[in-house]
Amino acid sequence: MHRILIALATALAFSAAQAQQPIVIKFSHVVAEQTPKGKAALKFKELAEQATKGRVKVEIYPNSSLFKDGEEMEALQLGSVQMLAPSVAKFGPLGVREFEVFDLPYMFDNFDEMHKVTNGPVGAMLFKKLESKGIAGLAYWDNGFKVMSANKPIRVPADYKGLKMRIQSSKVLGDQIKALGAIPQVMAFSEVYQALQTGVVDGTENPPSNFYTQKMQEVQKYLALTDHGVIEYAVIANKKFWDGLPADVRSALQGAMKDATKFANDIAKSENDEAMEAVRKSGKTQILTLTAEEKAAMKKALVVVHKENESRVGKDIIAEVYKETGFKP
Repeated sequence: MHRILIALATALAFSAAQAQQPIVIKFSHVVAEQTPKGKAALKFKELAEQATKGRVKVEIYPNSSLFKDGEEMEALQLGSVQMLAPSVAKFGPLGVREFEVFDLPYMFDNFDEMHKVTNGPVGAMLFKKLESKGIAGLAYWDNGFKVMSANKPIRVPADYKGLKMRIQSSKVLGDQIKALGAIPQVMAFSEVYQALQTGVVDGTENPPSNFYTQKMQEVQKYLALTDHGVIEYAVIANKKFWDGLPADVRSALQGAMKDATKFANDIAKSENDEAMEAVRKSGKTQILTLTAEEKAAMKKALVVVHKENESRVGKDIIAEVYKETGFKP
């Protein structure tokens, strides 16, 4: 009897110790901490640890310090990391190509149009499609509208002819670059600066905050305010991990995520505007503002990509987004 009591006491002590062990969430991303996404991840950590009263500990790994661009999705599915915030372009290679609707050029004119999609039924339906891949979609975070950069003035499609332009892995973005007569080069984000420096690639497309925090103004002479596309992130979790959390913890984390998302989307625009101003002040990169005619020429050259990718992205989803935003092809 005595032995049973000792065993029971030991077991209880062990489970009590286990109960006090915080649940660790490793949250990995590939950009700098001072970007909108970097700051939003830190905000989520602060809110999550507060809301769960320390029962959850969020470890943030920025700047590809844990996993690189091409490795992180597999790491999440295997459970080596619990949370990511990849750009939605990353879901195409996983087989959920409907997300590539966000990569279509000139699909959104402003953040409000985009939020009609991310905060509405389309956004929810897209997240549902990730579940069969072992992924739980938690939130959409804005980064911003993309600009083009190169070492020569780029105002109209003809200026892009033959330029090697870095893109993230996305068939749609590849088609976009080809529509300009340029050559798409897929490359991990962490390698771009060096590739620009050594001439392996000639130019990039980025929101200003990513351009500036990676110091690309040191290796790019021109930046054109094309606003031709968006970079949108999806905060995702390993589904098994997320579903296995105690209900009260999960609910507290959902609340923290909601507040972190508002923070993320509020700062996205201002951070990009500030980054653009910092690039301007550096005096190293000339900023080109397109005339209405130049912008129209860019739009005309790029909108063909929508039609080209109908069968890939899905005619229905493109039509749904057009309906939400009022887009006229």
